[in-house]
Amino acid sequence: MSPSSTVGSALSVLTTSGETGSRLAFGCDYNPEQWDPAVWAEDIRLMREAGVTIVAINVFGWAQIQPGPDVFDFSGLDAIIGLLHGAGIGINLGTGTASPPPWLSTRHPEILPVDADGIRAWPGGRQAYCPSSPVFRAAAERLATEVATRYGSHPAVQLWHVSNELGCHNAHCYCDVSAGAFRDWLRARYETLDGLNAAWGTAFWSQRYGAWEEVLPPRRTLSAGNPTQALDFARFSSDEVLECYRVEERVLRRLTTVPVTTNFMVTAHIRTQDYWQWAPHMDVIANDHYLDHRLPDPHQELSFAADTTRGLAEGGPWLLMEQATGAVNWQPRNIAKTPGELMRNTFAHVARGADGVCFFQWRASAQGTEKFHSALLPHAGTDSRKWQEVLELSRALGSVRELAGTRVVAEAALIFSWEAWWATDLDSHPSEELRYLEQTHAMYRALWEAGITVDVVKPGADLSGYRLVVVPSLYLVRDAEAKAVTDFVADGGTAVITFFSGIVDEDDRVRLGGYPGAFTTLLGLHVDEFFPLAAGGSVALDDGATGTMWSENIVPGTAEVLVAFEDGPLPGSPAVTRNAFGRGSAWYVGTAVDRPHLSGLLVRAAQEAGVAIPADHADGVESVLRRGPDADYRFYINHTDAARTVGAAGLELLTGAAVDGMELPPGAVRVVKTRREN
Repeated sequence: MSPSSTVGSALSVLTTSGETGSRLAFGCDYNPEQWDPAVWAEDIRLMREAGVTIVAINVFGWAQIQPGPDVFDFSGLDAIIGLLHGAGIGINLGTGTASPPPWLSTRHPEILPVDADGIRAWPGGRQAYCPSSPVFRAAAERLATEVATRYGSHPAVQLWHVSNELGCHNAHCYCDVSAGAFRDWLRARYETLDGLNAAWGTAFWSQRYGAWEEVLPPRRTLSAGNPTQALDFARFSSDEVLECYRVEERVLRRLTTVPVTTNFMVTAHIRTQDYWQWAPHMDVIANDHYLDHRLPDPHQELSFAADTTRGLAEGGPWLLMEQATGAVNWQPRNIAKTPGELMRNTFAHVARGADGVCFFQWRASAQGTEKFHSALLPHAGTDSRKWQEVLELSRALGSVRELAGTRVVAEAALIFSWEAWWATDLDSHPSEELRYLEQTHAMYRALWEAGITVDVVKPGADLSGYRLVVVPSLYLVRDAEAKAVTDFVADGGTAVITFFSGIVDEDDRVRLGGYPGAFTTLLGLHVDEFFPLAAGGSVALDDGATGTMWSENIVPGTAEVLVAFEDGPLPGSPAVTRNAFGRGSAWYVGTAVDRPHLSGLLVRAAQEAGVAIPADHADGVESVLRRGPDADYRFYINHTDAARTVGAAGLELLTGAAVDGMELPPGAVRVVKTRREN
């Protein structure tokens, strides 16, 4: 099986049952090595009761199946695979390489990663390895070969799970092995030192390199370092971790025809992997997502992550590999999910394209770092509210099984870039308050609150199927990527671009001639100076809105002024503009507009673009449409503590009731099916 082009058919292995037709996969991680084998039979009985269809095992099995350098023991893994297969439960089989065993780092301490200060990390946690280490890669390749040789044709194995959350802890290593690998990567990228010196701008601060051996990773420096060096190191690091995946992927593709994937971490607190580069190597796009209660609106970030994961799947179905039934263990305050929140969170993922929902983990651990992480089967056992919620969720997923394989409908797109995230958040910029993901979340939140579903797409993507494209703070953009937006507008689309976009090229080199560089012609304006605001500062706009953090001196050319600054450093100057360009229009937002006014602004742009906004949209209600060959499925998720009225008409799948207008109870989830004539 080849990756990327077969994502839909690969996921159908998990969502098709010979007995019952289509279904949504429902699963979990299981770590039987943590439990006495006497518990295994009871676990499998309860898995069947809960409707579990697929279980991830051997994710952290390295020390169990290879207890020494030349010793392999598959007896335990054989036993649990046999029990699961006998119960009719499919297996997502880990290669077991997620965390090297103590014997490997004891024999080869050189595999341990080193941070930017030169401090080596010790074993005792997980992922204690340098991604560039040839010793680690050889050991991982050997283990993957043994596992794939033994189980590659086992009928229970439905999916291969390479490693686990690659790069979660060790994405950046600064050791001498990594330094050598970084130089090799740079040689491949630039070919010559002259090319590297030009790209990095090493004429600044006497940084010119005369030999490759002089080039290092961006280790700790006394002052701010070279920004392009840091950017390239981020690119290199993402590629190196991907290569760890590919070492094992090549083994699996040689020894088995079962689909291959690994679990991404599309989430607010992980930014080290450029998943646009990773996605083509996956047969199934899978993501791990946990509510982050350090954010102001965790459920909206969940929706953004789900839409981004769908974008990585090129609009097709995807798999939620991990989520939590309740609290996690790694945040400063591990907030439990309130009654109904598990249902809302899960159905938000399904609404936005997930055809399978899995959890970490099956049985809550009694020992180890994650012992207070929630699970399908909690410490309290089956006599618990959580277990009853799990059963309720399983029944609800069964009631919407028919929508497996359908696709989310979106007329708007939001451009998102991991490279721009890395580059925007470097130091020595106009304001340390400007953070790429916060600006992206702000624009996404405004669309979410307006009831506008978006596809999250990569820079340079084909935009021809959309009416509206939103471009939040795309600081770094290539010429071809900017041209894709320009061509979209020229062909009749509407774009909304926000401040600090188009500023630099792929080498973090400022585009001269006025900001926003790559988009000045499209926007019909230029900016000759930034005026970031003092900490806590704000500016009034003449439409009643408030701007924070940012202002700038916008000089309109062909652009019309929609909103102006009323006070602050630039009273009377433009704050929001619109430019007719070709058959479309391009809007520009020059400050961080307050939440309600930003939603209003995007609604105006969407209406101009002809985007269909649901007529029954209600505040706090998430409304998403999935479309099948002959039916539409409208999801309604009420995130408020008050009832809401929506104009849904059709068959409500969770209750089985026919509806023509519907009251949505506080915190409730409903899915309305409407037959469609083709």
